Amino acid sequence: MTDLTTVKQRFGIIGTSPLLDRALEVALRVAPTDLSVLVTGESGVGKEFFPQVVHAYSARKHNKYIAVNCGAIPEGTIDSELFGHEKGAFTGALEARKGYFEEANGGTIFLDEVAELPHPTQARLLRVLQTGEFIRVGSSKVQKTDVRVVAATNTDLMQAIAAGRFREDLYYRLNTVPVVVPALRERPGDIPLLFRKFASDVAARYRMPVVSLDPAAREMLMNYYWRGNIRQLKNVAEQISAIETSRTITPEVLSRYLPPQEQAAASMPAAVGARAPGDEAFSTERELLYKVLFDMRADINELRRMLSELMQGASHREPAPAPAHDIKALLPSATATAATAAEYAEGEVVSDDAPQTKADLQREQIMRALRRHNGRRREAAAELFMSERTLYRKIRELGIEDNREL
Repeated sequence: MTDLTTVKQRFGIIGTSPLLDRALEVALRVAPTDLSVLVTGESGVGKEFFPQVVHAYSARKHNKYIAVNCGAIPEGTIDSELFGHEKGAFTGALEARKGYFEEANGGTIFLDEVAELPHPTQARLLRVLQTGEFIRVGSSKVQKTDVRVVAATNTDLMQAIAAGRFREDLYYRLNTVPVVVPALRERPGDIPLLFRKFASDVAARYRMPVVSLDPAAREMLMNYYWRGNIRQLKNVAEQISAIETSRTITPEVLSRYLPPQEQAAASMPAAVGARAPGDEAFSTERELLYKVLFDMRADINELRRMLSELMQGASHREPAPAPAHDIKALLPSATATAATAAEYAEGEVVSDDAPQTKADLQREQIMRALRRHNGRRREAAAELFMSERTLYRKIRELGIEDNREL
């Protein structure tokens, strides 16, 4: 068995957690085989290192290793990217092109964000895994390839299967050997080691003294709920190294770079598998913000109704001096609330019948982003903090494209 310390040094993996060691041991044991591997874990835990370990310690190590981010490729071109196309297969196909599965023949292909693959592409991938056969876009010729597939996702695939977004047969083909990468909060002893590594890298790059943590700050770092995992820790280490003049970090200094624990825990997405299909909980801060705005809009509509009733009642009575607080007292509150909602909604007028379901909120959110970017989906997806592939799927699911409302 390969020494874990050697593997960690080779790939720059920091940590001594038993959970991390277990994940590496599984990757090393399965590496000499040709079995498919599914790497799971939260975003930011470093899943991308494990496919490299599998490839480097396999018999395919001298052949190609290709990493593909499935969430970054639009649905219209993903089949061409993965399986290639023939000349004239579609507009812009000026010549034949090999796909990743053809290029990686004899090697390993890493499919990151595999849950983002559209259903037709999932069917093609299943055929490759079962028979090693694929067909280029625009061709009828069946070709063979010998590729080892390692996939990764931070999505609960069983929940995606239940929702009809992922094929169950493909799941079992990919998940021949599961590798579970632990979240950073599950390996607190590794957090100071990682912080020191990131701080040292910044210091060496910009020729500055290395920051260090005092004992209280070290304890605070270990007890913090790291929502963004290693990616967030690296960001904090880099910010502190670049901004702070003192090279010894205290809890007071560290707290300025960490969101409050309550906020971090409250905004943390539910654990994988914890949410049932159809749960109406909001999974992102952006959806929560829109919920607040729509609630605010309902309050404004109620104020409008009250003002209208008061004004109509006053018009039917004999003119009489009205107390200043009857109506005018309501106006500043209504005006301020309306101004706040308008500021967040960027001046867009909304109807009184506010949508109440999560689908309605998501639909209006996407439509606003698309309008702001004149229908350019890449820019809209970036604003919504989702992949372009996810945005395409949401547009179809919510009927935005069919209704010509872009």
